[in-house]
Amino acid sequence: MFIFPINKITKFTKMRQHCEVCGLRFEVEPGFFFGAMYISYAFTVSIIILTGIILWLFELGNMLLFILSVFTTVIILLPFIFRFSRVLFLHLFGGVKYDSKWTVE
Repeated sequence: MFIFPINKITKFTKMRQHCEVCGLRFEVEPGFFFGAMYISYAFTVSIIILTGIILWLFELGNMLLFILSVFTTVIILLPFIFRFSRVLFLHLFGGVKYDSKWTVE
């Protein structure tokens, strides 16, 4: 679905127009993936809440530590959040279903 591997920091957002195996067009309509921002937002809020709970449980209530922890975690996970939210949005709202016969070996 994506052109470059996830470790290419400047190019992890580049997507293919069509699937190389089955020819499926990924972007169903122009601006289709704007909806994936809501899924990405939910993941980011979950990270913020989880970080807050972990810091509260270990009694590390320093606000600066919380802000730095959240910022660092979100920046590190940004490529994963971006890609997973797009794939999830495509499967939920794009009508794409997994079919094992199209698996690349």
